[in-house]
Amino acid sequence: MSKPSPRFIVAAPHSGSGKTTVTLGLLLALRERGLSVQPFKVGPDFIDPSHHSQICDRTSRNLDTWMGDDVAVQEIFSRAAAGADICVIEGVMGLFDGYGPDDDRGSTAHVARLLAAPVVLVIDAQRMATSAAAVALGCRDFDKALTLAGVIFNNVGGPGHYEWLRKTLETRTALKALGYLSFDPSLKLEERHLGLVPTAERGPQQSFYQRLTDQFRQHVDVDNILQSSRRAPGLRAPTTTIFHPSESVVPVRIGVAYDRALNFYYQENLDLLSWFGAEIVPFSLLDDEALPPTLHGLYLGGGFPEMFAGTFASRHAMKQSIRSFHRSGGVIYAECGGLMVLCEALVDFEGHRHEMVGRVPAETIMTRDKLSLGYVEVEPLQDTPIAAAGERYRAQSFHYSVLQNIRPRNSRVVLASHRCRTSGSSEGPVRSTCRSPTPDRQRSCA
Repeated sequence: MSKPSPRFIVAAPHSGSGKTTVTLGLLLALRERGLSVQPFKVGPDFIDPSHHSQICDRTSRNLDTWMGDDVAVQEIFSRAAAGADICVIEGVMGLFDGYGPDDDRGSTAHVARLLAAPVVLVIDAQRMATSAAAVALGCRDFDKALTLAGVIFNNVGGPGHYEWLRKTLETRTALKALGYLSFDPSLKLEERHLGLVPTAERGPQQSFYQRLTDQFRQHVDVDNILQSSRRAPGLRAPTTTIFHPSESVVPVRIGVAYDRALNFYYQENLDLLSWFGAEIVPFSLLDDEALPPTLHGLYLGGGFPEMFAGTFASRHAMKQSIRSFHRSGGVIYAECGGLMVLCEALVDFEGHRHEMVGRVPAETIMTRDKLSLGYVEVEPLQDTPIAAAGERYRAQSFHYSVLQNIRPRNSRVVLASHRCRTSGSSEGPVRSTCRSPTPDRQRSCA
C-alpha cells in the first residue's frame, strides 16, 4: 500500500445543493489551519477548479472515470496528492449521477469507491426539516460500499432549524451532523450561462471569502471532517499508464492561449506536453500584439470568447499573426472556445457579428435555447498530427453554440469541438456522437 493520503469528497443529492460553496469554505478552513490542501473536481469542469486553485495555491485536478479509466484516475490522484497534507474532492451533480441509468461511470460515487474516500454530504435544507434525514438515509443505503462521514446542511434558517435537522439525522439514521451554513444571499457566487464566472476573469470579492470563513468557524465541525479524512485507508500504488517513460521526447515550443477569453485547460494535458518534451509558452489573445516567436504549434483551449468577442475582433495584429502561423505550416489544435476563435465570425447572444481569425470556414452562433450537454465519443475522419482516422476518443459536450454556414476546405487546423457541433458534416475532420445525455444540467455553481 502507498503512503496514506487523507482525503474526502464533498457530494450532494442533486445539483444546486451548495457543493461548491461548501467546498470553498472547507478549503479556506483547512488553509487557515496551515495545511497544504490539494483540490480535485469530479467530472469535466474547468470553472470550479479555478476557484479551488485560487484558494489552495495548488492546481485543482479533474477526476473523470468516463473520459479516463480507473487506473488513469488513480494515477492522476496519486501524482497530485504528493506533498499535500489533505485532499479535498468536489463532486459533480448528484452523488450517483453518471454515464447512464445502469452505469455510474463518471459519477461522484464511482470516484468515492475508487479512492476509498469518505463522503461529506451537503443537503440544501431551505425547505426541509425531518425529510432531510430521509434524504441522507437514502444516500447512505443506496450504496453500502460508500462511507458517509456526515452531513453539512446548507441554507439553514437559524440555530433552531439546525437543531431540528441535527437531532432527526442523528437519532433516526445514526449519521453525524457536521454543521451548517445559514441562509445568506451574499454567499451566492456570480454565474452566467455555463456556470460560475472563472477566476481568470474575476474571482469572488474578499468579503465573500471572509463571510464564508466566518460561517465555517462558527457552524461547521471541520475537526471532525479532518479526523474522517485521516481514517481513509492507504491506497495501492497506482500503475503508471499516462506519464510513462518514453524515448520519443521531442523538444518543441507550444503556444498556449491563456487569458480572460480562453482559460479552460485540463492541467494533465499541459503536464503531458511538458512530460514529452514540449515547452509551454503562454500568450494572450486579448493583450498581446502577436504570437510568441519560434513556435511549433498552437493550443487554443476553451473559455468564454463570446464575452470578449468585440475586443478580440479589434485585435487585428494578433489575428493576422495566427493566420500567418497557419499559412506557414504551423499546426493549431483548437477545442471549445478556441474553435470559435478560429471561425470566420462569432455571432453573440445579442445577434452582433464579430470577425474572428477566419481559418475555419464557418460561423459560430450563440443560442439561448440549444443546450448541448453530455459525454460524447469523437472519431477523426482523416489523419491529423495528433490522431489517425478511425480512432475513437472520449470527450464531453457543454455549450450553447452551433456552427453554421460551414464550407469545408482543406485545412491543417486540428479541430476538437466541445461547445460547437461537428456532427452532420461528413467532410469535416472529426465526427462526434453523443453517447448519453447527462441527467440534468451540470452546474458549476453552488
